[in-house]
Amino acid sequence: MLIERIYDEDLAQASYLIGCQRNGTAVVVDARRDIDVYRSLAAANGMKIVAVTETHIHADYLSGTRELAAATGATIYVSGEGGPDWQYGFDGERLHDGDTIEIGNISIQALHTPGHTPEHLSFLVTDGAFSDQAGYLLSGDFVFSGDLGRPDLLDEAAGGVDTRFEGAKQLFASLRDKFLTLPDYVQVHPGHGAGSACGKALGAIPSSTVGYERLYAWWGPHLAANDEQGFIDELLDGQPDAHAYFGRMKRENRQGPAVLGERAPLQELEATDVAKDLAGDKVTFVDTRPNTEVHKGTVTGSLNIPAGKSTASFGAWVVDPETDKNPLVLLADGPQQAQEIWDHLVRVGIDNVAGYVTGFAGLPTFTPRLIQPAELSAFDAAMVLDVRNRTEHTAGHIPGSSQLSGGRVMWHLDELPGSGTIVTYCQSGVRNSVAASALRRAGYDIVELDGSYAAWAADRESATPAS
Repeated sequence: MLIERIYDEDLAQASYLIGCQRNGTAVVVDARRDIDVYRSLAAANGMKIVAVTETHIHADYLSGTRELAAATGATIYVSGEGGPDWQYGFDGERLHDGDTIEIGNISIQALHTPGHTPEHLSFLVTDGAFSDQAGYLLSGDFVFSGDLGRPDLLDEAAGGVDTRFEGAKQLFASLRDKFLTLPDYVQVHPGHGAGSACGKALGAIPSSTVGYERLYAWWGPHLAANDEQGFIDELLDGQPDAHAYFGRMKRENRQGPAVLGERAPLQELEATDVAKDLAGDKVTFVDTRPNTEVHKGTVTGSLNIPAGKSTASFGAWVVDPETDKNPLVLLADGPQQAQEIWDHLVRVGIDNVAGYVTGFAGLPTFTPRLIQPAELSAFDAAMVLDVRNRTEHTAGHIPGSSQLSGGRVMWHLDELPGSGTIVTYCQSGVRNSVAASALRRAGYDIVELDGSYAAWAADRESATPAS
């Protein structure tokens, strides 16, 4: 048997390829939408992908289940659990608790493990060539290394009202009745790692075991004492802000994301053509450089979506494909980087990219306004806006500032002043630059705090006389 973990650092998301080496067939679980990695991995191991499945209706990225099935002819399997409100809107075999997918010597059994979502499945994997007992659990967003999938996303992202309490109770029951009934040696392979907003304290290690989580995870003592209320209270306390785009992901994943098919390589565009389209507001320019470079000068009206670790997340903060119809023009150093950026964007449903340019000579430019920490107290600001998570704001913030996380600000413009200058900050300036660029494009007068909260805190410390 082959189990390969395919990890996306951008979204802290893990998908898996499980293959039978005897008959050369494979199943992919929780695929992302840029699917070449799975086809390449299967080909390298002499395997054919015959089945594609997913643990639940995802909120943080757009599923590649339909995309991969369309490209390979694989059979789609999705959850049939959760009741009528949580049924998928596209064709596929429905899995219920105890159902199995068989490939060669391998049996993949669906376990209904509700809590994070009502329809959530985990997959218990048995390598029949080695043992008749299951040895692996693909736990999706049920159990992470050191943490659990948050049960409040239906409130945050799907319009639910107080569903988190019932979800937390279901999670307690799923742990008690499913997870903790498994042998301690069963390896646990979760759907996310550190950095995901699907939990509050995810570990960075890629896998765990049932026994290790039983002994050392924060929830272990609550289960051992059958302390359901204590479990619920600790689980729901301190969860990070859910990004506003999660609602769109939920809707699209439930109905079935559009199938892209083979994408032609992005073309390099002529600056003169881009300039004309910018003047007519027919395209949106995306500056993919770090915020420190953007602050030296950028294209007027551009969005700052830095290339690298968080391209998909930042892109979904500031581009809503349901309302933003302009195609994007990417700033990239060449075709390879442009393609990589586009791959990240399609993971969150930002598909409409016109092409790329390697520089912005000949395009209209401006320099973002910055303010130094020492100048802030005397600055006439209509609002000082903290775009960090609420947990960060609670831990320490600039006095008088308002908190609205970068992943939510563009969906809550009604909370901003209708006139005047807004000073924005995050922790170091990266998230702030992303949010500030979108607010400027939306017509707000934005000044960024240079160095953000870290610089402000350092300036205040240096100004405090030694005792």
